[in-house]
Amino acid sequence: MNSTKISQDAPQTTNPTNSSLRVLFVSHTYVVGINQGKLNAIAATDQATVGLLVPQKWQALAWGKRFEVETPYPNIQLYPAKVWFEGKVGAYFYPPWVVKQAIADFCPDIIQVEQEVFSLSAFEFALWARFTGKPLVLFCWENRDRQLSKVRTQLRQFVLDTAQLIIAGNQEGETLLRQWGYTGLIEVMPQMGVDTELFHPGLRPPPSDRPFTVGFVGRLAYQKGIDVLIGAVSQLRQRGRECQIVLCGSGPDEEMLRQEAQKQNVADLIDWRGGVRHDEVPVEMSKFDVLVLPSRSVPDWKEQFGHVLIEAMAMGIPAIGSSCGEIPNVIGRPDLVFPEGDTGQLAAILERMIGDFSWWQQLAQDSLTRAKENYTHDRIAERSLELWRKVIQKNSQRQQ
Repeated sequence: MNSTKISQDAPQTTNPTNSSLRVLFVSHTYVVGINQGKLNAIAATDQATVGLLVPQKWQALAWGKRFEVETPYPNIQLYPAKVWFEGKVGAYFYPPWVVKQAIADFCPDIIQVEQEVFSLSAFEFALWARFTGKPLVLFCWENRDRQLSKVRTQLRQFVLDTAQLIIAGNQEGETLLRQWGYTGLIEVMPQMGVDTELFHPGLRPPPSDRPFTVGFVGRLAYQKGIDVLIGAVSQLRQRGRECQIVLCGSGPDEEMLRQEAQKQNVADLIDWRGGVRHDEVPVEMSKFDVLVLPSRSVPDWKEQFGHVLIEAMAMGIPAIGSSCGEIPNVIGRPDLVFPEGDTGQLAAILERMIGDFSWWQQLAQDSLTRAKENYTHDRIAERSLELWRKVIQKNSQRQQ
């Protein structure tokens, strides 16, 4: 465990491991209410009181939208605040008097900051953790070893030396953290689970004579590999295996993809649904027989998790994915993973699924079981509580 130099005047964490914990979350992710499901599941255990320090408003630059913090769960103690450099994920931070007041009012046993280790807000809370003696937990997604300035590298090291637990959203992230010199406790699990009240198999209609439906949910962008899916379906048509594609999403490459569908002679098989609100996704997914995430790596990005995979799995919908990033580990079945960009291998998996109903049924049940065992909000809540108690216990032993 990394050692942390704590001011002798700072208050110390004394919460015993068998009592209810007070956990203060810090992240812009939770401006959107539907993303707060994990926090609500943690609070519902009665083993933790949950506070949330969150930007009052957030400019989502990639989507061209500005969100105002939503409050769907009354059992989350909310601390909305105006932040500096709003919308800049790695550069925004909170006014110090806001942080001081939130910590003084909530009195957390744990501060969990869900930001990359090289972000300014992670550095900001590493400073507060050292000053107050509160254990710092981080969640981060990063799975690329980006080139940072010397100053940013030094800030990252300070954060790594302060954190008592880092939750990595993927296995490559864990490898990177070790490569950067972190020697403390690491756990690999997603930032959020699935809301099984929204995503459940009961939404799916009974089998019918409709065409086998292959679904995609996400941005229509080159790195998502939708052209690979179009090519695979073209190959299936040439072999006499017809299916329908449903594309839920919008993005910069939609026109290129429409042209590719015309070129591949499958334009009549594609239903372009456009952008879909998250609360509408379960209904759209209920029409799928399989979800495909054919992502490809590009110089500055590869798939960090693929949350749509576990949403489909929670509905009993098999998920096929490429070898990009964390996708194979999320799916957990090599026979449902194809090499990035390999149209032929994707077509082969789809062809088997279309032609072997009993295999499809087995996959549907296996997907549902995997989601329940690993990816629900309740399961993420259980694992989080276990980890926090380890941190509290080690912190207590270190202070003795």
